[in-house]
Amino acid sequence: MLSDPRRAGRLALTLALAAYGVVCLRHPGEFRLIDNVNLPIHETGHLVFAPFGEFVEALGGTLFQLIVPATFVAYFLRRGDRHAATVALWWVGENCWNIAVYVADARAQLLPLVGGGEHDWAYLLAELGWLARDAQVARAVHLAGVVIFLLATVAGFLAALQPPASTGDGAERGVEQVALTRRPAHG
Repeated sequence: MLSDPRRAGRLALTLALAAYGVVCLRHPGEFRLIDNVNLPIHETGHLVFAPFGEFVEALGGTLFQLIVPATFVAYFLRRGDRHAATVALWWVGENCWNIAVYVADARAQLLPLVGGGEHDWAYLLAELGWLARDAQVARAVHLAGVVIFLLATVAGFLAALQPPASTGDGAERGVEQVALTRRPAHG
């Protein structure tokens, strides 16, 4: 079953994401390579949601951090690639941990902000009257990320062990199968 290089690669990727996830969980506040992707997405979210008012603009960075990878989940599910969907789902979970660090910093405001400005979660929680609950909200977001990470990891292993889904275009067939379907040319 694992002699298929595609399955072996998917299994290896799932193992790597599981290990990377554990490292992220153990040291949630450290800046990582993936944050070089997450941060611009977050900042773009502020621009995308700016037309909807100050509160939604502030929330927009976080929303976009979740919407972008969730869009990839939906895309890969529509294509029938469950494994790729689990990789994107892992990204949603990882973003939750990243967001939880930001939420937990709402009162202390020790994290450096891109370009200065107001701390999104200090503003959001203050507007909601929940600033004193920043740690509780952060724990809930972190827990959601853990649940999503575990779901993505288990589903990733299960999907990696399954045969690739048919795309209906013949692309999933091996060279041997294609060769068997060709008719010899008669001259």
